[in-house]
Amino acid sequence: MLDLRTVPGLPAADLQPPVIAEAGDPFAALRVVHLVARIPRGVDVRLRDVVERLNAEHLGWSFPRSVVVAAIVQLQANWIADYRNQDGIVLAEDPAGPTVRIEDSARVDGWIVRQVDRLAAECTELLRTFAREEGAIP
Repeated sequence: MLDLRTVPGLPAADLQPPVIAEAGDPFAALRVVHLVARIPRGVDVRLRDVVERLNAEHLGWSFPRSVVVAAIVQLQANWIADYRNQDGIVLAEDPAGPTVRIEDSARVDGWIVRQVDRLAAECTELLRTFAREEGAIP
């Protein structure tokens, strides 16, 4: 192991460039679904508010509305595949703009936690692949 010396006054080099979220990226989807898991149930929540909250919580990221919508649409598709109904996650439009409503039932929390777990596992596997391949893009 390389023995390094301490340099007084040397600033940290751990600054990271901003990340612009992209549709289909599991790291972006993980952050979106994690937030969606925490929004109020049974009421329409403006997508604009979801986007603003994501950008406020993840200062090193930029979440365009289209990426947030794509992640929620995928979540909605997963719900429909699992429960065979469209009532669990509803995307709609009202005078204030697009909204999302999450069903207020006991089955939602466990289901959405499993969705977050699945995305986290996908992210972890991508990181493992990246490390194994010494920085190669998976």
